[in-house]
Amino acid sequence: MTDRTLAHFRLATDADVPALVSLVTSAYRGDASRAGWTTEADLLDGDRIDPGLLHDDIARARSRVVVAEDAAGTLLACAHVADVEGAGYFGMFAVDPLRQGGGIGRATIVECERIARDEWALPVMRMTVIDARTELIAWYERLGYRRTGDFRPFPYGDTRFGVPKRDDLRFEVLEKIFV
Repeated sequence: MTDRTLAHFRLATDADVPALVSLVTSAYRGDASRAGWTTEADLLDGDRIDPGLLHDDIARARSRVVVAEDAAGTLLACAHVADVEGAGYFGMFAVDPLRQGGGIGRATIVECERIARDEWALPVMRMTVIDARTELIAWYERLGYRRTGDFRPFPYGDTRFGVPKRDDLRFEVLEKIFV
């Protein structure tokens, strides 16, 4: 990892929810997100994560919200990993836009894969990505994920996940099989 600011990973608590909502929003929505390369600002407005759902993810069995912090306790990145029907599910992934490209994101994914593979003995990790995000999908492919051709509808009308600026949004399932 090239960014030496990462000090450790820990599991999120309910007290982290406001900071996590802020981090996830800054990585994907609005002008602040344009400082990084993961912005969805041209695709969506509004919220990226619902605080109530985040509280549920923290509390649920075989579900962890992983937080990456620097030595001073500054939140750098986060992700959600869960056991969904016998497969790892990776989501809510966000890196501070000013820290993107330094290796923190890659390290966070590796930590979530470790949990799914080593702690839960799951055979595969899956995620859903808006298929219009070709740059992001290419990055995941470089990390060993493959496109499955399995598409899921975008939750139009559910503003907990954003307000679409386009009418052609959908998710594609990506997966990585653990050998």
